[in-house]
Amino acid sequence: MLTKTKAIVLNTLKYGDKKIFVDMFSQEYGKITFSCPVGSRGKQKSKANYFQPLNIVEVEFDRKPKVEIHNIKEVRLAYPTRSIPYDSYKLSISIFLAEFLRYALLNEQQNVHLYDYIEHSIEWLDNAEKGFANFHIVFMMKISLFIGFHPNIEDFSPGSWFDLQSGEFSHLIPKHKDTIQPSEATIIPVIDRLNYSTMHLLKLTRAQRNQCTEGILNYYRLHLPAFPELKSFAVMKELFA
Repeated sequence: MLTKTKAIVLNTLKYGDKKIFVDMFSQEYGKITFSCPVGSRGKQKSKANYFQPLNIVEVEFDRKPKVEIHNIKEVRLAYPTRSIPYDSYKLSISIFLAEFLRYALLNEQQNVHLYDYIEHSIEWLDNAEKGFANFHIVFMMKISLFIGFHPNIEDFSPGSWFDLQSGEFSHLIPKHKDTIQPSEATIIPVIDRLNYSTMHLLKLTRAQRNQCTEGILNYYRLHLPAFPELKSFAVMKELFA
């Protein structure tokens, strides 16, 4: 049955010279994989350009029950980005977050609120002129709200440890190594209170920002067993000196 949905591009994998597989997070069906013919000329060549990381597209496809890979019939840009592809900082962020979402949403089913949040975030980044150095940190923290293991900050007080396994603060030192010590854990409730309009108020050095990013990624690895080391993080580490 032919159906349409908006979707966000997460990953592409080339298969020979005439086909690509595309992982997307869709508004109607959650995480879904598509097969799309591509070529070196005409309409098929232009199709390949639609599948850049975090592009928001509308796809028409033949949806069949119990089929893992669906065939795209038509695709178009639902939101043509105006700055992300041409700004090296924003492009690096988009590549990093697309890889992050590919694994964070690995088994995610339909979640319209989550989809809407991601779409709004992409549009915000695309339109931002400054003050987006902390964007990926705030984004990753908020995503944990939607997928069920957001840190519990209610018990935070100065001097408490953060237990990465339980996602909670404690004045007792956890009996395992998956912890963040008190001097570093104080930033967690600060980040949690931020949004895209206020995140520029948090002044971080590049080293501090990378430390925050690594801490959040470690948190995801503990709660999502299939979450790997992200290859694109190496590039992110060099941004925003």
